[in-house]
Parts: sequence; C-alpha cells; structure tokens
Amino acid sequence: MSMITAAKWVPRGFAAPFPTRCTLDDAEFERIMALTKVALEEAKDDLRGAHEDSEEEEAKQRQVEEERRANTLAPIRSVHVPLAAGNVTTNRVRERYNDDDLKEYDLEHYDDEGAGETDEERAGSIMRNIDEVLYHKSNHDDPYLTGRAEDDEEEEQEELQILATDNLILSAKVEDEIAHLEVYVYEDESDNLYVHHDIMLPAIPLALEWLDLPANLSDTNTRGNTVAIGSMDPDIEIWDLDSVDCIYPNAVLGERNVTMAGMAEEATDKKNKKKKKKRKRSLVPNDAYHVDAVLSLAANRQHRNLMASASADKTVKLWDLSTAKCAKSYSYHTDKVCSLAWHQTESTVLLSGSYDRTIVAADMRAPAANPPRWGVESDVEMVRWDPHDANYLYVSTEGGCVHCHDVRNASPNPAAARAVWTLQAHDEAVSSFDINPIIPGFLVTGSTDRTVKLWNIQPGGQGPSMVISRNLDVGKVFATTFAPDNEVGFRLAVAGSNGKLQVWDTSTNPFVRQVFAQRLPALPDGAVEDRLVGLQEKDDEDEDEDEGDGEGNGEGKGDNYDYMAAEYEADDLIEEY
Repeated sequence: MSMITAAKWVPRGFAAPFPTRCTLDDAEFERIMALTKVALEEAKDDLRGAHEDSEEEEAKQRQVEEERRANTLAPIRSVHVPLAAGNVTTNRVRERYNDDDLKEYDLEHYDDEGAGETDEERAGSIMRNIDEVLYHKSNHDDPYLTGRAEDDEEEEQEELQILATDNLILSAKVEDEIAHLEVYVYEDESDNLYVHHDIMLPAIPLALEWLDLPANLSDTNTRGNTVAIGSMDPDIEIWDLDSVDCIYPNAVLGERNVTMAGMAEEATDKKNKKKKKKRKRSLVPNDAYHVDAVLSLAANRQHRNLMASASADKTVKLWDLSTAKCAKSYSYHTDKVCSLAWHQTESTVLLSGSYDRTIVAADMRAPAANPPRWGVESDVEMVRWDPHDANYLYVSTEGGCVHCHDVRNASPNPAAARAVWTLQAHDEAVSSFDINPIIPGFLVTGSTDRTVKLWNIQPGGQGPSMVISRNLDVGKVFATTFAPDNEVGFRLAVAGSNGKLQVWDTSTNPFVRQVFAQRLPALPDGAVEDRLVGLQEKDDEDEDEDEGDGEGNGEGKGDNYDYMAAEYEADDLIEEY
C-alpha cells in the first residue's frame, strides 16, 4: 500500500546548500525527553484507564489461567525419577576420560576458567590481542581508515548538496502503513527527480505548508526553511528541512505543547507532584488546540509569524508561530473545515471551505462579524484566491464542479450568492486544483477519476475551456500544484493514490503551446514534447532490466519499485475527511 496525500513546492534559494546532520546535544536531548515524557504519560493514562475498565475481566482471566496451569503441572509433579549413582551414560564418560590418550588434555577441568595458569599468564592472555581492538577517538588517527574517512565525508557532502537552481518538492506519503515526509530534489536542467531525505511521522499526513521561518520559530526576522504538517492527529508538527536524520519535530502546535507546559508547572509544585491527576485527551473543541484531524494549513506570507489551520473538529485556529500557541479560534462552519487560503492583498482575510457546503471569507480581526458566505451543491474540496485578480475566488467540490465567485457580489446569505461561472470539470470529486502563478487564466484540476485536466479561463466571465486531459498514472489524484518560481512556473507536480510523484513540464505540450503561445518561453534545442519527470529507482541486480514500461522520466521507471494502488484506503480517507 502506497499513497501520497499532499505535495508542496519549496521556492528556489531557501534550502541550505549543505543540509546538516542532526546532532544530539544537551538542549536537544532535554527537549526530546520532554516530548517523550508527554507521550509516556499519555500511554500510562490510557493503560491505567484500560486496567480500571477491565479489572474484573482480567481477574477472571487470571483465575482461569492459574487453574489451567495447576491442572497441567499436577501430573508432572506426581512423577518421581530417581537418579542412579552410576548410570550407563555416566560410566561411559568415565571410561572415555580414563583413556591414556586424553589424559594430557585434562578434559575433566576443561570448563574451568584459567585452569593451570598463573595470574601473570592469565593477565597476559587477556591483553594479548589488545592492539587489534584498539579504539581511536577520531577516524583520522586510525591507520586503517586514514584517507578513507575524508573521502567518505566529501562524498556524503556531495550527495547532500542542494544547488541554488534546484527546487524542493515535499511529499506526504503513506507506504506499508508507515507515514513519512519525502523531500524531493528537482533538477530542472538535467530532468532529474530524486528523494534527498525523508522524515518519519507518527500519523497519516493530510496537509503540508512550507514556512520561510528558521527552526527557532521565535526568530521571525531570519529566513529559514521549515514545513508544518497536519495529520490524523490533532497536533501540528513543524520540522526543519535543512536538517537530516531528525528524531523529533522542532515545534508542536497543539495539546502536546500545552501538556508539556502543564508538566513543567507540576514539576515546580510539590503538591501536584504527590497527587497526580489522570490526563485524558479532550474531545470537546476548545480555544487552545484542535481535538481532531488537521485537514488544511495556510501560512500568512505578509505576517510571517501567523498560520491558520482547519480541522475536522469544525474550527479554524490562528497560530502565533513565535510562541507556538493558538492566538484565536473561530467557528464559522457546522461541519469539518477542509481548506484554507489567505487573501493576497488583504492579509487579514482568510477563505475557508467546509463539508457544510459553504465558503466563508472572514476578517480575522473581527471574529464577531457576520462574514460573507457562498453556497455550493456538494461538499467543498478546495478553495483558492485568483493570484492575478484578488476579486475572484475558486472552489472545487465533491460533485466534480469548479465554481468562480466575485467577492464584490458577496452576501451573508449563501443561497443568494451567485457564481460568475460553474464548470463540471470531472465526473468525480475535484480533489485538487491550482492556478498558474505566471500565466493568468491557466487552471489545472485533478480528480479521483485519475485524470488531470488543463483549462484556459476565458476573459469576461465566459468560463474555462479545456486544453488537454491526461492520465499521468498516479492513481486517484490528490495533489496538483504549479511551481512558484518564474523559471519553472510551468512545471506541474502531480501525485495520488499510487504513491508516485510526477513533474510535468506543461510548456512542452503542443496543445498548451497553441493556446498560450504568446505567454510561453521558446523551447530549447532538442527539447522533448510533453516532458514528464518521475522518480527513477535503482534497479536490483537480480531483477530483469526489461521490465520498465518507458514512462516517467523517459528512461523507464525503476524495475524494483512496486507501485500498488491503495484504492480502498484512498476511498476510506476521502469518505471520512
């Protein structure tokens, strides 16, 4: 089972040229111990509750087990086997030891340590091979590793290096019931896509948001490279993308953070130390943290310390990243909130879509105001502002439609708001869509019907016309996103239920070039039309080299990579969240 639930581009120039290996210093060790203690306390509370609820049942089981063991051992205890002073086996061994040829070996004292040796001889035998196991503090001091360690370090640095012309693509992946974040490096000039490193996650990831903040979130004046991850767990984890082999996230937004603060207070209170109260995970929505799965994240690019999150607990929360605390909680919807988007110019206006089939554009500074709303025919899948005209917003639905609304025609009554145009884009849910940041009117939609479609939005409210529809062999499409940089703004990352990530250079497609001819760059000499770059796995020596099907990056996908569509898992995920 392999599935990619979300994908996100990282702009060029933010990744460190040489990511560092995570080192476990004293401060990091104390932080990990604090996080581990929180998890341990939660596990103890769960275990204590399970014991309390099933104490009588466990007592009955113990009694039955004791009776069964007693009945099993009773006949064994009644059997007495006398030990003869000299049985046949013992006599044969003695006869063997009496052999004159074996006497010189003293086999009767073979198991005695140091038999026949003086203390000096015994000490000499212990230290005889000490030179062979000599430990050197540094590999440079080891004569057997001289030169090899330096070569290994240089090779490792080269493998970790990220060029200024490289893009990172973040992929939230579930594979064989293991959740992790894969950090891809996309080399546009050489048509190369590979996994740089990955991060193990405790729960299935559902939402990704890249942050231009350093690992130390309190330093909002410094540029960094981090990612916020929302998952089936209500906590939001923030990881440093410039560190490799990290064990725990750099920050946690949610109940774990609140619990850690509470435990720190208890440590200073002797009374609370003696009387520990049982902690239980709250299931009631509150103003401090989410209590259900986090379905969407949106970072405010103008106010870098602010990030919004949407949850299945029907609330939207605004986080102050500098303090890792919730600044405000909003309840604009009556069902799960699944998508968020900040306005480009009005930096305090947040767009939210919900399974209650409404879209809200609320000013976060006025939580008590009645914000404008729009209604749609089915559950909302995704919402976006038009990056080229801030007066328009787009909504995709579970029914396969895409709606365009003019914010100037907003109304507090969702039924009274009329769409500028409505497009029946797919037969199934439009799980993802994006608007190209470089070309106005260039729209892409991805659906659970396994197709990706490119659209040209006609000016004057005439609605979009389809340019091309393709099946990129990623299964049910869960992520479609354009690259953020001008140089690679036509590159489209697509991922889905097959666990594959494909990068499609849409500027090489003849139909796209025909429609957007005036706005596309000229193709370089030798360019291949419909350039599609996928992950190429290394072939195993035992595998046949003719199994590739020629798709992906033009050289065939990896022979040892088994792409299995987890359709039942994807269906369950879509149905519930």
